[in-house]
Amino acid sequence: MALDTAAGSIGSSSIFSFVPRISPSIARITLAAAFLPMALSHGNHGGDRIPEGSTISDDPIDAILWIHIFLQTFTFGILFPFGMVLGIIKSRWHVPVQVGSTALALLGYALGHLHKGRQFNPKNVHAKAATPLFFLLVAQIVLGVYLKLHLERGIHGRIRRFIRILHSINGKAFPLLSWAQMLFGGITMLGFCQGDHLGQCAAHFIMGSAFIAYGVLLTIVLLVGQLWLHRTGRSQEFFDSAVIAAWGCVNTFTEHRWGTEWVRNDWQHTTMGIIWWSAGLAGVWLSKGRDGEPKRNFIPGFVLFITGWAMSAHPQELMISAMTHQMFGYTLMAVGVTRILEISFVLKDKASVSEDGAQTHSFQFVPVFLLYAAGFLFMGATEEQMEFVAGSGMDAVAYILIMYSLAFLVFLVVMMFINVYDRAANPHSKIALNGNDRGGDETRVHDADEFELDGLMTDDEDDDNAASRKLLKSEGGEQNWFASPSAARRNDERLA
Repeated sequence: MALDTAAGSIGSSSIFSFVPRISPSIARITLAAAFLPMALSHGNHGGDRIPEGSTISDDPIDAILWIHIFLQTFTFGILFPFGMVLGIIKSRWHVPVQVGSTALALLGYALGHLHKGRQFNPKNVHAKAATPLFFLLVAQIVLGVYLKLHLERGIHGRIRRFIRILHSINGKAFPLLSWAQMLFGGITMLGFCQGDHLGQCAAHFIMGSAFIAYGVLLTIVLLVGQLWLHRTGRSQEFFDSAVIAAWGCVNTFTEHRWGTEWVRNDWQHTTMGIIWWSAGLAGVWLSKGRDGEPKRNFIPGFVLFITGWAMSAHPQELMISAMTHQMFGYTLMAVGVTRILEISFVLKDKASVSEDGAQTHSFQFVPVFLLYAAGFLFMGATEEQMEFVAGSGMDAVAYILIMYSLAFLVFLVVMMFINVYDRAANPHSKIALNGNDRGGDETRVHDADEFELDGLMTDDEDDDNAASRKLLKSEGGEQNWFASPSAARRNDERLA
């Protein structure tokens, strides 16, 4: 309240009038002192011990580098996404969590330059991506502080909406950027994805990450997104088929280097792209009924099944690689089969188990989890990784079990984040004996509104919300929790 009062007394004055004047020379000295340890330690990455033709030295990974790996994985993989969820639900813990996460991230950034063990090529992709990620983090902090000051008069009132949009987009994109940076870190640590291996390595990591992202999206829609899906007037298979068709078009024209001779893998990958866009277009057509109502269909599940069958028969040189690819294919085939069974027999072509979209069937989690597992198996099946595992003495069964374990952990973390959001979006939920009853219409209205994820830090309300409340008072209509987004927002405000 004190901060809001101060903001109101500021008027159109600049925010920087509260900041003491700092000499440019003092500012440069302060920044230089802050980054001096990193600059001095950067000499350890000179690469003087890296053998010719390699990107890493033969030195072992020391304790400092291990601390850097685990600290940054915890910070960027757990804390920052958790803080993002807290921002979406407008929790008062959003700022403390993000401030603490930033402090740990800076510590991990410094440790990444202070280690004395293995050397890496200074131009590696992990180091190149660290700098822009760091500046995006700083920009997110600056935007968040500006929004927290609630400056709304003068020019601040005109630019505040754009600042909120930038803060929201950057915050929601940060987990994706963090995921890519963690993958870059693993690739750099082992010296993989170099030279002729770059193409197939990128294909494995991109497609594997895509399967995991698909699983995350299905988890969100399954647990908290049914009302949003209903309001779109589309079935889940419409969106799935549209993405499948678009991805198939890309694969059709990128898997073969045009102008060169066709080889066996080119034929397989290109024809896989053709069946994807062909089936995707059919799935889009089947996603609408005769009168335009949304309809479920089998197309996405069948595409996953046929893709898994093709990948299970993909020729490999190493036995462990063949077994890993085969298990990936079987897992993807299981995704397709269980998805078709879910739609046709569990849901019987309905959007969800219950009309309010609040209940789930235990079988619905099977295809969702298998997507996580398929993604990790495919990411872990590159040529260099297979050679590394074969040389370590680990058998294929143990390696596959490790991939499934990682899938379970990520699946667990995603469900925990969704649960945090769900509990905050449904504060008056009632848990019945079967654990499915989450409350009445009041809860569902709030869920439908909050699923739109409108910004990370929006403590103030805009003019549109105020106008909506005024209109609601004049209309006094009956609430409808399957109404349009604006109507759901008006009902939510009336209930509040």
